[in-house]
Amino acid sequence: MEPISFRTPLALLLLSLGSIAAVWWWLATPISLARAPIDPNAKLLCVSYAPFRGDQTPLSPTTHISAGQISEDLAQLAKISDCVRTYSIENGLDQVPELAAKVGLKVIQGIWLSGNRQKNAIQIATGIRLAKEFPSIITALVVGNEVLLRGEMTQSDLAATIRSVKVQVPVPVTYADVWEFWLRYREIYDAVDFVTIHILPYWEDFPIRAKYAAAHVEQIRRRMEVAFPGKEILIGETGWPSAGRMRDAALPSRTNQARVVSEILDLAKRENFRVNLIEAYDQPWKRELEGTMGGYWGLIDSVHRALKYPPGIAISNYPAWKLHMAGGMGLAVLVFAVALLALRRKPWTPRLASWIAVGISATSAGTLLGVAADKMFYESYGLGGWLFWGCLLAAGIASPVLGSHALMSGRSSPTFLELLGPTDHRDRTWMAVILGLVLAVTTVIGADTALGLAFDPRYKDFPFAALTMAVVPFAMLSLLNRPKEGVRPLAETTFAGLLVIAAIYTGFDEGPDNWQSLWTCAIYVLLAATLWRARAVQIPK
Repeated sequence: MEPISFRTPLALLLLSLGSIAAVWWWLATPISLARAPIDPNAKLLCVSYAPFRGDQTPLSPTTHISAGQISEDLAQLAKISDCVRTYSIENGLDQVPELAAKVGLKVIQGIWLSGNRQKNAIQIATGIRLAKEFPSIITALVVGNEVLLRGEMTQSDLAATIRSVKVQVPVPVTYADVWEFWLRYREIYDAVDFVTIHILPYWEDFPIRAKYAAAHVEQIRRRMEVAFPGKEILIGETGWPSAGRMRDAALPSRTNQARVVSEILDLAKRENFRVNLIEAYDQPWKRELEGTMGGYWGLIDSVHRALKYPPGIAISNYPAWKLHMAGGMGLAVLVFAVALLALRRKPWTPRLASWIAVGISATSAGTLLGVAADKMFYESYGLGGWLFWGCLLAAGIASPVLGSHALMSGRSSPTFLELLGPTDHRDRTWMAVILGLVLAVTTVIGADTALGLAFDPRYKDFPFAALTMAVVPFAMLSLLNRPKEGVRPLAETTFAGLLVIAAIYTGFDEGPDNWQSLWTCAIYVLLAATLWRARAVQIPK
């Protein structure tokens, strides 16, 4: 075989670096909007407000937010909005009207209703007291939020509750729910002063693409005007998440959130209707109930309490794209460097195919490193989440580095039997052990996520980026350095079958418009093929 010169890996490295740079330049392209999501010259009409930060959660009855923390938030919100909407009077939220008055904010005060009559009575009594105490600050009482959607009250009980509150307060009274439930429970219309509907294009039964979200909101609003003439229709919740999994073609992202908010606000101004955006601040606690996307509906991030889209700043999905690109290029260089160092200890000359495999591994890992790191940051919730996604990202970084060494050394991918089997089957070399551990982590996490997406998919994220980084190098190894003899191990066969079945089911279940699903399923199949090609050498007795 004719030896491969040093020019070959150098040319492949330069091609890899150029590809990484080109992809990141494309990913970071900013968008142009008709109006800025946050316009200092045009405040928001109203925005949903919850004060919880960090580990604070309303799911804990002991949580109480201090007046100082709420005041800090309201002072910031007063610069961008004329009003805040609250949902409850628990956890210190009963302080909002008094504190809002100090910074010139109006309040749409929420009364949280549930199936607990005792708690309902406390909520109602406090809401009535606040409306009487702050009639110039509280512009309306929202008696119940999606309680019909949750099935926690009957229509007749809710209507009676609304009427009871109406006769005791000097402000308008309404009820808030998703638009379909207003059409289903029309008795509520007669009880309220105005209709408050939630239109969330992302969460529709048939999710709406971001570019059609504003048109969808307008279509539903007009339909509700026809269904409920004579009363104002307030859009009490609308918006878009900036992070999370796709639903059909509905993609949560920074640019999509900015676009949807911008277009809805522009529409509201042109058509002269009231809209309340959800929401002011990202709420990490919601991720426990609604997955990643539940925590990222805010216009202000929960960590730095800073606007996601400051006026005059270009809006991109990856503001730190240069750092992501540099990190990816560094990883690609490391992959090629390890491959070259491995050759110094081997007297043979690798095939061109081996260098191409190194280039594919380096390019895929280098391109996706920033995406995977970004996803880990947004999708990790709690210690378990950080460990889970951190291990997958670590496997995604280690796999191309170790895989390039194995490709250049002529080593095949280790089997689970060599890693965990009887002593006489084990390969105790450090490379085999580490490579085997990385493959085991990749396989176990891949199988776990595949089962999650098959059996409980609604709030599960697609691990396409980090999983691709981890799987591609092992696929290259199985293609080029697979042992020609041996038996197919049972563990690998089982995992391969599981992954293929889950991939087929998830692909059909999520549909052809969800590219995150299709990509993830393709990687599951690639991992399954890699495991299927594994061969364990039989040890003679």
